[in-house]
Amino acid sequence: MLEFLRKEGINENLIKDIEKFREFYKVEPKMEYRIPKPKYNYYGNDVWEAAITALLCGENLLLVGSKATGKNVLAENLSAAFGRPKWDISFHVNTDSTSLIGTDTFEGGQVVFRNGPIYECAKWGGFGVLDEINMAKNDSVAVLHATLDYRRIIDVPGYDKINIDDASRFIATMNYGYAGTRELNEALTSRFMVINMPNISNENLRKLLKNEYPHLREEYVDQFAGLFKDLQLKSENSEISTKSVDLRGLLASINLMDKGLAPLKALQMGIANKSFDDFERTLVEDVIRLRIADNLGRNDIFR
Repeated sequence: MLEFLRKEGINENLIKDIEKFREFYKVEPKMEYRIPKPKYNYYGNDVWEAAITALLCGENLLLVGSKATGKNVLAENLSAAFGRPKWDISFHVNTDSTSLIGTDTFEGGQVVFRNGPIYECAKWGGFGVLDEINMAKNDSVAVLHATLDYRRIIDVPGYDKINIDDASRFIATMNYGYAGTRELNEALTSRFMVINMPNISNENLRKLLKNEYPHLREEYVDQFAGLFKDLQLKSENSEISTKSVDLRGLLASINLMDKGLAPLKALQMGIANKSFDDFERTLVEDVIRLRIADNLGRNDIFR
């Protein structure tokens, strides 16, 4: 991961500081399996440098942005770069303190405390990814206040309090406008450094495609990048919803093409069919056909 950062031109002093961090904060051997090995890399030097600096300074991060801006990819990449075990904590309307910190359970005929993901992350010096944090009720995430501020403790009712390991960091993600989301309260927001995630640039999208599919012909690197940008623009202009602006879907479609599925069929499955409105789906299919011809085969797209 650090070699990737050097290749992308990230400030060398920041990379050296990450190396010092990794050397100083060792990972328990039994937790090494939780250190991620990212499938995709995040591209965007400004965001990388801002995020690295904040984490080195002991801050927690809130990544805010629309769909397909790479929030979860960046969070995973940061965990890998810092060499820390990662816990994924998904928030929803039923998230409560017990699902975050832990709860009583029976073991060996007696009541014991079963650690929750926040507890485990704090104990082992991990990076906790708080996914879609604005999906949870404010009263449930209030239990995080002492965890995320200068106190850095978890007080478990009926048990004891634990001090959060110095290496622990929390990276929250949130989208605006999804069903079930709500505004974060000021008390929680104040405990994060906030990065407004930009849409992936055409240049960085081309880098991603070339890195993932080195045998993809240059012409179709441009076409697939252009297709995604076309859909993104239509969504921004309110011509279509964000359902088909799906970078994961585009990458999955290219995988299907590589296995021999017809390109239009693959893109229909990965992108167009994400919209369940007939009129919108027809618009998306028209955008696809402007970039990808009906008669293309695998050998036309890949070397």
